[in-house]
Amino acid sequence: MRIGALALVFALATTACSKVNEENFTKVRDGMSEQEVHALLGSPTESSSVGVLGISGTSSRWVTKDAVVTIQFVNGKARVKSFEKPSIK
Repeated sequence: MRIGALALVFALATTACSKVNEENFTKVRDGMSEQEVHALLGSPTESSSVGVLGISGTSSRWVTKDAVVTIQFVNGKARVKSFEKPSIK
């Protein structure tokens, strides 16, 4: 019984503390470094990078049950961002 209660408290605490939300998304500005964005949103759920002719690009996504944030970085700076609320099925 005690372990179940602790697990429930932990689950609620981690859900309530999610940095991936619309408020933090709006704080992301064009030209912010990847490190600044990670400080706001935490580590991305998934990320992929490519480099061509001296230009590097990274696409990072933060996925939670309440939000999906996608940010495109060019040479380490935020350039394009999107916020979605997952559809309820």
